[in-house]
Amino acid sequence: MTLQIGATAPDFEAETTQGPIRFHDWIGDAWCVLFSHPKDFTPVCTTELGYMARIKPEFDRRNVKIIGLSVDPIGHHARWAEDIHETQGYAPNYPMIGDADLTVSKLYGMLPASANGTSEGRTPADNQTVRNVFVIGPDKKIKLVLVYPMTTGRNFDEVLRVIDSLQLTAQHRVATPANWQPGQDVIIAGSVSDDEARKIYPQGWQAPKPYIRIVPQPQS
Repeated sequence: MTLQIGATAPDFEAETTQGPIRFHDWIGDAWCVLFSHPKDFTPVCTTELGYMARIKPEFDRRNVKIIGLSVDPIGHHARWAEDIHETQGYAPNYPMIGDADLTVSKLYGMLPASANGTSEGRTPADNQTVRNVFVIGPDKKIKLVLVYPMTTGRNFDEVLRVIDSLQLTAQHRVATPANWQPGQDVIIAGSVSDDEARKIYPQGWQAPKPYIRIVPQPQS
């Protein structure tokens, strides 16, 4: 199964480093970032987990919950957290799913449904496709999917930027241009007619082309 933007994020029950959860109930009315890892004690993932712990206040400020997943048992996660703290200065301060039976990885299409057995004996290379970032909205719909190779660390500052865009465009009928940063101009969504736009933006807009209608970022 390939999950696409707009699909409902599959619900599941799982053990985490902060206790058992039912995923949709755990998200509640917040946004969520689910990011996955092919194996504990892998070097790139160690840096990622530490960095996410460091910038967690930025996600909290945006009403975004963070949850990690790694294809290993919970007990391994606890030992890995010690290494993460020692080498990165921060230990995970968010739950980590133990996916030793591969259930969630297969449910989210990160491993083929035909994958057999458990995490025991599997190498990072066996699980190299478990390197995804899913951003999920309060409506439990998938808003973003990113897939990274094992050799490239993820850019979580970009994930924050995308969340800023997603939250803005969920409230206002606008889109954000390339490399947009909060506070910069935005584009009136193509679904908004000129007549509607005149009511929303009586001050008008810049239009280098009729289909590119630029306005200041609306205030929440």
